[in-house]
Amino acid sequence: MINLRSVYVHSEEQTRRAAVALFGLLAFFLLIQSVFSPAIALAFLFSLVVLFVTFTRPLAAIGFVALYLPFEPVLLKFIPDSVYLFARFFSEGLIYLVAAVVLYRWLTGRLALKRTALDLPFLLFVTALIAAAAVHFVPLPIAILGLRQILRFILVFFLVVYLEPSKPFIKRLTVALLAIVLFQSALGIAQSFVGTPLDQFLIASEERTLGEITFENVEQFWNPGERVFATLGRYDRLGNFLYFFLLIGSGLLFTLGKKHLKDRQWLWLVFALGIPALVMTYSRSSWFAFLLGFLFIGLIIKRDKRVFAGLLASVLIVLGYLAVSGLTVGILADAPGQSVTERFFEAFSYARWRGEYEGLGRLFWYVHTPTTVVAASPLLGWGPGQFGGGAVSVLRNTAVYEHLGLPFGIYGTEGFIDSNWFSLWGEAGTLGLVFFIWMYAALFRRALAFYRASRDPFVQGLAVGFAAILLAVAFNALTSTVFEIRTVGFYLWLYGGFVYAHRSSE
Repeated sequence: MINLRSVYVHSEEQTRRAAVALFGLLAFFLLIQSVFSPAIALAFLFSLVVLFVTFTRPLAAIGFVALYLPFEPVLLKFIPDSVYLFARFFSEGLIYLVAAVVLYRWLTGRLALKRTALDLPFLLFVTALIAAAAVHFVPLPIAILGLRQILRFILVFFLVVYLEPSKPFIKRLTVALLAIVLFQSALGIAQSFVGTPLDQFLIASEERTLGEITFENVEQFWNPGERVFATLGRYDRLGNFLYFFLLIGSGLLFTLGKKHLKDRQWLWLVFALGIPALVMTYSRSSWFAFLLGFLFIGLIIKRDKRVFAGLLASVLIVLGYLAVSGLTVGILADAPGQSVTERFFEAFSYARWRGEYEGLGRLFWYVHTPTTVVAASPLLGWGPGQFGGGAVSVLRNTAVYEHLGLPFGIYGTEGFIDSNWFSLWGEAGTLGLVFFIWMYAALFRRALAFYRASRDPFVQGLAVGFAAILLAVAFNALTSTVFEIRTVGFYLWLYGGFVYAHRSSE
């Protein structure tokens, strides 16, 4: 028989303990606020909540990062200096926290060891980077920060594989991200009409420093309202984000049939806003990356006659425009107030290419990375944090540039060289680059095999869309540090994990 009195006493004791714990937490919170600041106190409380959620539901933490990253540049504008460092590295720290949870679960036997096609090339890639750092006596802080810059998002792939997200989770997250694409597109289109007031509100132009480290700020060198960027801080970042998810949408449009009419109508709405916004970013590398991925799906995979007819019509229109307008492509150069048409044709301009080389732009580094940087250390490169990437720029590490008699990156002042493939080649050497390409190619093969093996239209669309993304990002990496950018690098390896984890479970 149940002793009601003992149950009541036990319940009362639990309530008393909860009240004491809550009172103690509140007192501690007030103490932090009085000693430091309300912002630090709120950051501490937020950290406790994040810690609890991450340890109990690590996959939810990964999903939160995916939804948070597109808004991060604008949100950081309003963060006080006292907690800016915490906020700046919050999303990345959350990835490491999830990694700690996964490691703990594996060590305690709650997760089994999983093997993937990326394991061996990843280990060899890391080994090549460490060997390069050791051979060239790269200072430990620089080597660690350089490794972090290269590896932080690749880690997401392995976390997703171990956490094994379900199809409903992937679908819900993808729909939420497409909704963010809708919002970003609408905001970008509004930006082109509103101009200066909205630009000033959205752009993160204030410089922040921590010791010798200068955090990235954006200098608006284009006319207000000319190149839209929404909440992503720069026009090319918005372009990258849009083409990534428009290619996911393209894959779904090609695979979802008549039974999914509502889903297709939703996707057409995403394209109706997303394509104009992509054009308004003026990010040529994003334009061409999207076209490359879309044509891969439409022509190579689906062999769609409508896509072929559209491509042929586009080529005829371009040639006809050149014939009628008398536009001299060879003399076009980048300048404020360019039209979309001039921006497109300027990509093929000899004057632009010559200006890029003479002005120490990326074309200069296309020539001097293999002939000077790689030639001086061909197999292992110069080590992480030494050449061409974001870590070099942030740390202002001029050692390799001075040793080789080269200017300090783009324009001789920026450190990075605006090309991820060439920066990887310079830092990881030919061996490291081969191992990275091995990983990349393994993901591409898996995506295509998954597309062919699955009978689920959503899964097929996701797989073929991701295969197109791999091609698009590979192209984009020739013209930017796209593997290191949060709003591309994170999603690249996230969806790689989605495709791989689902393929293993089918």
